[in-house]
Amino acid sequence: MRILLLLSFVIVSSCSAYAQKVFAVDYASQADVQLFVVDYASQADLCVFKVDYASQASGNEGQWFWVDYASQADKKVFFVDYASQADLKIFFVDYASQAKWRSQQKKHLMY
Repeated sequence: MRILLLLSFVIVSSCSAYAQKVFAVDYASQADVQLFVVDYASQADLCVFKVDYASQASGNEGQWFWVDYASQADKKVFFVDYASQADLKIFFVDYASQAKWRSQQKKHLMY
């Protein structure tokens, strides 16, 4: 019984460990990652799709769920005014199938 409970915990933890639950903070010093929203997908490091439910935000593939509280977030982000200030440039897409990393070198920022 104990092993089954431990195994269940490990499986649940591993599934949610890379969920992209995101919260926008008010100050850059509070953020894990600083973002800049670009005008075109070709300029982005990551194309992001906003999902409606936390369960849809799986993996590190650009499907983000915006949470209401910082304590619920896997990553806290701050939106900067200039691209040169950003750790990561993103572009919001209209369909989940368009969400993807365009720059694999920046992928570590959202783990």
